[in-house]
Amino acid sequence: MTTVISTHLSTIRIGSRKSQLALVQTYWVQEQLQKHFPNISFEVHTMSTQGDNILDVALAKIGDKGLFTKELETGMLNQDIDFAVHSLKDLPTRLPDGLVLGAITERENPADALVVHEKHKDKQIDTLPEGAVIGTSSLRRLAQLRHHFPHLAFKDVRGNLNTRMAKLDAGDYDALILAAAGLQRLGMGDRVHQIIPKEISLHAVGQGALGIECRAEDTDLISMLKAIEHPATRDRCLAERAFLRELEGGCQVPIGVNTEINGENLTLTGIVASVDGQNVVQDTITGTTKDAEKVGRDLAQILRQQGAQEILEKIFTEIQRGS
Repeated sequence: MTTVISTHLSTIRIGSRKSQLALVQTYWVQEQLQKHFPNISFEVHTMSTQGDNILDVALAKIGDKGLFTKELETGMLNQDIDFAVHSLKDLPTRLPDGLVLGAITERENPADALVVHEKHKDKQIDTLPEGAVIGTSSLRRLAQLRHHFPHLAFKDVRGNLNTRMAKLDAGDYDALILAAAGLQRLGMGDRVHQIIPKEISLHAVGQGALGIECRAEDTDLISMLKAIEHPATRDRCLAERAFLRELEGGCQVPIGVNTEINGENLTLTGIVASVDGQNVVQDTITGTTKDAEKVGRDLAQILRQQGAQEILEKIFTEIQRGS
């Protein structure tokens, strides 16, 4: 389908991380835009980010501000690229001055997935043996799984998806917890052993969706990007991002969400958990899709009243101490 928009643009430069998953996602966006705008050339430019380069330190200890986005954002502000494709869960909820979230694409399954070593192929997350080593680099997953399964052991795992899978298959881990969407996009859907129920692990803010970031002044480009936006995904993710922003939580804190849309109603569930899984606050509210961000802000205030802020402040203090 060709979309007609009056524009002076002839070549548009797309920024992407160099990882396999990032490139798969970016080439998909490139393909979709090319279908809508066949007379425009879309070029992919790659770069490495801090999160790609530091692989021997837990993500939470590096810091959470733009780990996988800062270099791309600098490229946009310096006019080296025109927009960047991100896994939305990696994009901070507060963007640099001059940059905006231009579009959010249709979401893949946002749930977490259990991937197991061959010896545990007859097990589920709740039947893994005591002491089984679970690999995850996410404090959100860690906190929720510790809450439900204190008998399991947890170990940080970094690197791209192929690296993590190799470590699992070599026996370094009994199982991994990964995003189902990433596995599907890389053609590894057959490795999904179990979709983790939301009752056990609420997913990350924006998980499964792609966020396209661009310069606020590029109104023609923003109009083009809207051609591939998915309104229901946008509303769900705007509510989730407002919830995270209101709690002042970064990408690497134990905050999970789930959103559902029924007609004009948007239902948002949110959780804040201590890293040891001992302290958990969770609640659900429903509002309208047109007030998606207000739904997120309101839920954040409800959880604050239930003790979420104290949990987060303790986590931030522990991270700063390097514990």
